[in-house]
Amino acid sequence: MAFSSRAVVAVASVALLVAALASSAAAEGYPVEYTESYYDNTCPNAQNIVRSVMERSVAANPRMAPAILRLFFHDCFVNGCDGSLLLNSTDSFESEKKETPNASLAGFDVIDDIKSELERSCPATVSCADVLALASRDAVAMLGGPSWGVLLGRKDSRYVTKNATEELPDPRNGHLDVLLGVFGKHGLDERDLTALSGAHTVGKAHSCDNFEDRIDSGEGYDDIDPSYAAELRQTCQRPDNCEEAGVPFDERTPMKFDTLYYQDLLFKRGLLATDQALYTPGSWAGELVLTYSRNQEAFFADFARAMVKMGNIRPDPWTPTEVRIKCSVANGHY
Repeated sequence: MAFSSRAVVAVASVALLVAALASSAAAEGYPVEYTESYYDNTCPNAQNIVRSVMERSVAANPRMAPAILRLFFHDCFVNGCDGSLLLNSTDSFESEKKETPNASLAGFDVIDDIKSELERSCPATVSCADVLALASRDAVAMLGGPSWGVLLGRKDSRYVTKNATEELPDPRNGHLDVLLGVFGKHGLDERDLTALSGAHTVGKAHSCDNFEDRIDSGEGYDDIDPSYAAELRQTCQRPDNCEEAGVPFDERTPMKFDTLYYQDLLFKRGLLATDQALYTPGSWAGELVLTYSRNQEAFFADFARAMVKMGNIRPDPWTPTEVRIKCSVANGHY
């Protein structure tokens, strides 16, 4: 699958962000190791391998592109971008995959396939956390979105972190201040929140539980278009179909990375309460929604910048880490 000619974003602002993040990491006691050139000597073909497997996987199943992007979000928001989400359950702990917010995640097999090819080319070198970061960037570009330079050098946690419900936004909570609090805990501001939420320009929700409280009564909710609520109520009359087929966040172009997600918010057609909350009158997020709905270049630039920033969320310094040989199992446990 070819990359869009519009996918390359100007790197000047991202380069400034990289320098700022490195300085911040050093101040907090983290090793300053995240660089775009991290594998240039140890695994120079790493990014090509990731892209090649992604292209094959997405060609076979287009749903894998938004699925991989979602994996990266869910990994980074729980104790940083450490690949802990990819671990299977063991006798010692239960996988993060078992937690409610992660129940509908997919794409784990794609990450495993990428890792297998990397192990053949450069054994025990590229972390699963970095695989996920690179694959997410490629997924966005394959969907027609922007590209960016990925900072590399993450390590993989040996253990899971059991607080996904607390760390990830509740899709049913439509209060902008609550969303800002969740993102703020990870060093992400209102601009980052609004740009990163644009990931919902692709993909689907696979449970009516995530939005049915907004549509059940049809009364007392002025944040959703009545005709859209009626459509969703009809869809949710058969919840099994919803789980199987999913409900697109952007019903017009669910597999194209564009600005229609933001345009829908202007007409109260955001699927989740957290989506519609962005268009809160008088807020900076609301102003950004309006900007992004009209200006794809601004959205792409801010999204790329925010992805770099989110990708720099680091695990607690005392987290035991390694470069896992298999992404689903800690070394020495298979």
